[in-house]
This record gives sequence, C-alpha cells and structure tokens, in this order.
Amino acid sequence: MADTFLFYDTETSGLNRAFDQILEFAAIRTDLRLNELERFSVRIRLRPDVVPSPQAILVNRIRTDRFSSGRCEYEAMREIHAQVNRPGTTSIGYNSIGFDDEFLRFSFYRNLLPPYTHQYASHCRRMDLLPIAIIYWLYRGDVLQWPVLNGKASLKLEDIGSLNELFTGPSHEAMSDVEAALRLARILSSDPKMWLYLDGCFRRDVDAQRAEELPAVIRSSLGPHPLALLTGSEFGTRLAFQAPVVSIGSSIPYPKQTLWLRLDLPDLRETRLESIADTTWVARKRFGEPAILLPPHERYLERIDPDRRQCMQTNLEWLESRPHVFERIIRHHRHYRYPFIPDLDVDAGLYQNGFFAKSDEALCREFHAGALPAKIATLNRFAGREARSLAARVLFRNHTADLPDPLRAESTAFLERIRRGEPMLDFTGSPRRSPQSALSEINQLQPSAGPGTEPADILADLEHYIKNRFVNGFDAGKT
Repeated sequence: MADTFLFYDTETSGLNRAFDQILEFAAIRTDLRLNELERFSVRIRLRPDVVPSPQAILVNRIRTDRFSSGRCEYEAMREIHAQVNRPGTTSIGYNSIGFDDEFLRFSFYRNLLPPYTHQYASHCRRMDLLPIAIIYWLYRGDVLQWPVLNGKASLKLEDIGSLNELFTGPSHEAMSDVEAALRLARILSSDPKMWLYLDGCFRRDVDAQRAEELPAVIRSSLGPHPLALLTGSEFGTRLAFQAPVVSIGSSIPYPKQTLWLRLDLPDLRETRLESIADTTWVARKRFGEPAILLPPHERYLERIDPDRRQCMQTNLEWLESRPHVFERIIRHHRHYRYPFIPDLDVDAGLYQNGFFAKSDEALCREFHAGALPAKIATLNRFAGREARSLAARVLFRNHTADLPDPLRAESTAFLERIRRGEPMLDFTGSPRRSPQSALSEINQLQPSAGPGTEPADILADLEHYIKNRFVNGFDAGKT
C-alpha cells in the first residue's frame, strides 16, 4: 500500500471531547503529490444521551431534523477507524491535532476501538496544517493573502479560505472544509523545501534529532539546557505565535512529554521555592506534534520584539545565577502529575484510566466481530469496570431494540441522570452539558440572534428538541 495523505474534517455537537460527538466526518485521500485518489464521508445521528451545544449548532448550522438521520455512532466510528488506520496514512487537517484528532481518540475509546494506532501503527502518522500555516505566515508571507480582523491576523481556515477563494461551498461543512484545506496544502507545498522541512516536524525521529542539535545556553547539575523558539497557535498574534524557551528535560510520569520553560515572562524572576507553580510557565511537547521547535537563529529571533528578547536574556542570566532555584523549577515540572478526578465519568476515562487489560482488548475484538446477541453475551466477561460500562453504553446507545431488560434498565438510569442534570465530570474536571445549562445558553443567545433570522430559527429549533427530548416528554426508549 502506497503512502497517502488523508485530509479530513469533523463537525461536532460541541467542544467537549469526552461528552460531545462527531456529527459529520469527511475526508479526501491523496497521493504524496496531493492528487486526489478517493473521498469518504459519513453523517452520524445524534446519540440519545447527547445535549448539543447551542453555540456549536449556530456555527455548523446542523438542524435538528438531521439528528435522527445517518449512521449510528458505533458503526460510523468503525468505518472512520479503518480509514485513518489504513497502512501508510498521514491524517491531516486544519487544527486537526488540537481538535479533531482528540475527538477521534475519545470516539474510538468510547466505542472500544484502539484510540492511538492511527498515530504510529502500520506507518501511520498525523500532521496539522494550522502550525504549518503559522510558519508560512511568519517566514513566507508572500505565498498567500493573510486576513486581518480588528487589526490582528486571523489564521482561521474560514478567513484564509474566504480571502484566497479556497471554498466552493460554505465553511463549517465537513467536506467543504476538507476541500479548502487540500487547496491550501497545494499552495503551501509549492515551496517544496519548506514543505518538506515542516513535514519533518511531524516525524518523531526527525523532530527529536533536531531538538538534539539545539545549542545549550545554560547548564545545571541535570545537564545542558538547549534554547529554542516554540511556535504555535496558543501564543497568539500579539506574540507572533512564538515564545523563546529552554529545555528542562522530559516529564517523569509522562515520559513522552518534553518540557520547555518560557523565558519571555518577567514573573520568572519573581520565583521563590514556594511559588514555582504560580511564576513559571512550561510547555509540554511530544516529538512529532505541535508546537513547532525552531533553532534560535537570528532570522527567527528577530520576530521576537526587543522587550521580549531582553527579558529572555535577563531570565537566562537570572537562572544561571540561581542554580538551586533553577533545579527546583526543573524538578517541580518534571514530577508534575495531572490532577486525579475521583468522579470521572467512564466516557472521559481515556487519559486517566489508561489502556484496557490485554484480556479486555481481546474481548473488544470479539465484541466487534459478533452479532448483537454475541455482543450482549460478552458484557459480563470483561475484567475491567470501564470496558464493561463502555460496552453496555455502546449497546444501548446504538441498539434500541432486542436488548435484555437489565440493559434497558441501565439505559433508563443513565438517561435519567442526564435529564436531571446530575454532574458528570470529564478529564479536566469540567461537567457534562446538561439540558438545563443548554436551555440557559439558548436564552442568553436569543436576544443577539434577532427575530426572524437564521440563527434565531436554529436556536428555536434546538430549544424545542432539548425540551421535547429531555424535559417535557422524556422517554428513555425514545431516539
């Protein structure tokens, strides 16, 4: 199988990776010269437990009459999983690693599919056009027209696409966004030297080797600490999407994460042993993923304004003169663990709960291969509570008929928790959207929508759906 790019995009019911869902997935597969080979798209019906985000529905304009059409999530995710895991596939989109791919991972996990194999197995990997576009905006600005809104550069695909005529359909429709992203990639790849360099930023071995070649600017008892520029959307237009950073090694609990201490923040010099968490800022980066590391060459550093460059130099001197404080900063961040969420909902357990036991992984494969009666029969054979709970949710979310009474009762209890707005937490500790909070958001949005407008109609339509589904006529068996 030849290596290919899979340009893809999703439209979702909201921004919460654990509790919202993908409603549309579209993809165009190309060869390495970006010639189209084939297309794939799927519409997914809304799960019976999902309360859509009013703001998200305003953006993607998906009307509620489409919530009941399309493939069920389980079958759609199996098809999408097969697409992104085809040997030699490089999955690529616009802000895909920062958004769409995390939705895919949680969707795969929720449906008992391996959530990470598309990132590394069978010569598969990922790229992201947003950080690539940022580098072109910084260093090859002549390749495109760049939109400016309210005095600031906008690197949203919808704005770049509109200004450069990349769209043939409306933005925020999955296939239209995929087509625009592919057209953008063809423009950017017209500079093959730069395109190939940036391609290397998404290859773990190349990215790691480049990091090894960065110049050390300070030493501690833990070794040399190289200087770099970290480039990514999180730094924003005001900072030209870049920050000078110094390496402080790798995380101990999460060894694939490399740690980079920002040097352009004056608060760093206010650090005391008891204030490290408040006065230091560390970026966590996996090799082959954003943000993009650049060497501290003058042609890159000149994009950092003089005040920030002076702050960088002063902070380096401050760290060098206080080795005991520097080492405590390093140890603090290297040993840091994400907060444990004690009441984490099983849908959100991907990061905290880790991988299933090998026996449960084998049962997942058996679950996928079997017809509905065989799937039901596997439930009580799972060793882990999480795998068993997810399997049960797959069944009652996607199969409304022919379920045994215990599963129907489990479904009713789960949907009743959602109807009441009972707190369910994701991996950040944020609660699941409730019907009550969604209706409150609709009330807040309606005055600015304007009577008789499309946004007003969309909000009224969604309000009716939520009230009918979760409030007035609640019925656990209804889909």
